[in-house]
Amino acid sequence: MASGILSIDLDAICANWRALDRASAATVQTAAVVKADAYGLGVARVARALAQAGARRFFVALAEEGATLRQALGPGPEICVLSGHMAGDTDMIGDLDLVPMLNSLDQITRHLEALPGHAFGIQLDTGMNRLGMEPDDWAAVAAIVLEAGPQLLMSHLACADMPDAAQNAAQLATFRALTDGLGIPRSLSATGGILLGPDYHFDLTRPGIGLYGGLPFANAQRAVSLSLPVIQTRMVEAGEYVGYAMGWQAQASTHVATVAAGYADGLGRALSNKGRLWSGDVPCPILGRVSMDMIAVDITHLEGVPAALDVLGAQQSPDDLAEAAGTIGYEVLTSLGARYARRYQSGARG
Repeated sequence: MASGILSIDLDAICANWRALDRASAATVQTAAVVKADAYGLGVARVARALAQAGARRFFVALAEEGATLRQALGPGPEICVLSGHMAGDTDMIGDLDLVPMLNSLDQITRHLEALPGHAFGIQLDTGMNRLGMEPDDWAAVAAIVLEAGPQLLMSHLACADMPDAAQNAAQLATFRALTDGLGIPRSLSATGGILLGPDYHFDLTRPGIGLYGGLPFANAQRAVSLSLPVIQTRMVEAGEYVGYAMGWQAQASTHVATVAAGYADGLGRALSNKGRLWSGDVPCPILGRVSMDMIAVDITHLEGVPAALDVLGAQQSPDDLAEAAGTIGYEVLTSLGARYARRYQSGARG
């Protein structure tokens, strides 16, 4: 097989969901964020496993993602759309029983006029300045909106992965000022907010990256591994170069393996001459530029030629790889390319 093998451990994802669920009180519902194709891991398989584990509410970014998720889950689980009710979304929202998190006066008007009586939530901006209603706009329409019966009032923390950031307490105070005493279920926290403690939990939490083994949930189980087949090996002699633009020069005779993946598969050029692949517990440096479909790797120090080398696995998490590339684990996961052969692992299926 010439493509890399991306293995997704559904049991680990479910174990992470259960752990984050236990981190809040029994009265707090734990949802699951499965936007961007479940962070690149396959929303149908991941969401069905999470539903079996007990998740009953899911969050996606777009109504189109909600349609795909509804097809996978069938009727029953609640699917919330973070982008709200956009123009053109009405039929999908109504026909597929999606719950838009309305972000603006325009969206509130559109939803209440087009789908009167249909479920909705409200997203409030408490300081991130990205999505959600500004406090003044919310004050102007709160009475009308509350009479229509929103299912949820939510906001999003900008610095939840920075526990000491003053912004967290500031957003918490703003959220309370906007929502205390209204009698509507509330949600402020994704993974990082859950870890900030019970003051941030309210009625519902929305873990995302932590489900998939990413920081800031340091105790998460590893959920993803990625192995790349070795296509060819060669000896590169001292003074010779490897890759485009003569990106690496051998100082001594070097055994070089070429593996089947590159920036078209989500392994960015920032890893050139920086990243490492692994043969078991032995690191193998990337040599030269990462190209579209291939990466050159130093295997001089290995006892033999491996059939494959690992990008993600026991020795290197998505966050480790992200650090080498100067990015974050979210980007690593969501960039994993469509060419990988996906293998789902679950002991529940035997």
